[in-house]
Formats: sequence, structure tokens, C-alpha cells
Amino acid sequence: MTKIAIIGGTGLTKLTNLTITQREVHNSDYGEPSAPLLRGMLEDVEVIFLPRHGAGHTIPPHKINYRANLSVLQQLGVQNIVAINAVGGISEEMTAQTIAVPDQIIDYTYSRQHTIYDEGLDEVTHIDFSNPYCETLRQSILSAAKIAKIRVIEKATYAATQGPRLETAAEINRLDRDGCHVVGMTGMPEAALAREFGLCYASINVIANKAAGRGDNVSEITITEIEENIQASLENVKRILEVLIKNI
Repeated sequence: MTKIAIIGGTGLTKLTNLTITQREVHNSDYGEPSAPLLRGMLEDVEVIFLPRHGAGHTIPPHKINYRANLSVLQQLGVQNIVAINAVGGISEEMTAQTIAVPDQIIDYTYSRQHTIYDEGLDEVTHIDFSNPYCETLRQSILSAAKIAKIRVIEKATYAATQGPRLETAAEINRLDRDGCHVVGMTGMPEAALAREFGLCYASINVIANKAAGRGDNVSEITITEIEENIQASLENVKRILEVLIKNI
């Protein structure tokens, strides 16, 4: 049984001592996942990688087939999922290249296929989502960060917005008033679907930029800035994952 899957960019497959063993095409009752899955081994632990936006980063956040992605991982026997999310920083401490491990979500998305419990039901099904992330896995990530000597912010509220456009400065002010610390476009319904599929799911957030109207972003946020900050943070994310996978 595969213990862990990572949902994020293909650059994460270049972990130290990781051997990619095969590339697999799968399907699900909800259609095709974002891309073929990469299966690998890090020491004695099997790892599966799924690029959320597709192999060529071509699927926008509101078009991702989150249900198919999670369904396929469940079918393959995955127990734990670590999601890597690039986010904008809202609160003061969420500066570019900082890493946060969120513990809460507020969902502002709409018109996404956000549940597996919407048709063919014998009865209405509700899940408890009081604490949207698997705390066991969240604590394992925090422990891995300490071992790797990587500073992370241990709690944060993630605002999930619809995208693909970035937010207005006024919208960021609203998210701030709502108690959000970071903002991204892929955190939901991924987290809720993981709970519905019975998977242990937690997230590592990479702050790619200060959100609109925050810090130096009083006029314009550039994609170049976002990409540069993500790349600069990726090595720290890899170091956390290497420790986590070996200890999971």
C-alpha cells in the first residue's frame, strides 16, 4: 500500500535519493485526473506524484478535476496526501518565500464539483470539516521542518478563491477582515474531497508574493515575481518532504 502522495509541481520529483520507477495512466468514476502519475521510491517508502495543473501546467484552478485526482489516489491505496500550494501572503508575517502549514480554510470558490455525495444517494451524507486538515500529518510536517531546520509558520487560515485571476486589493482587505492569512486557488475542494475519500490530507503553503495591496504590491503583481519566489522556496520544501517521507 502506498503511504504517501504529493500533489504539486513536477519539480518535486527531484528529491535526494528518490528513484522514479514508473509513469502510470489511470482513470476514475469521475473522469481522468490532471496528468499521468509518477511512482517512485525514497529509501523504502513508495511515493506518488500528481501534478495538479497537468504535466504542462495547462489546467487552470477552476477547471481541475479534483474528484478524479483524489479518487485515483484512493484507488491506488494512498493513505497520506501532502498538497503543495503557492499562495499570496495577506498577514504581515506572510512574506514572499515564507512557508506556512495551514490549519484552517475559508472557501470562497463556486461552481466547482466539490463533493462525491451529490447523486445516487441512499441518504444525504455530511462530513465533519471542523478541522479541515489531518492533524496527524500536519504535525508530521512540522516535525520534519524542525529536523530539516526549515522555519515554517505553524498555523494559518487559507482563503480559497475562484481564480484564475488574482484578487483585487479590496477583496484582500475583506479576506483579512475574515481572518485569512494566505490566499490561493487550489485548496478547495481538494481538502474537503480528501476528507470524503477518507484520506489524511495536509498542505504546505509557499508564499509566492504579498497579496494585492500588501507590501510592495500596491499597483501590480507580476507572474515573474511569483515564479521566482516559488523556485527560490522549492529547495526548502524538498528538504521538508525528504525528511517527512523517510519518517512517515
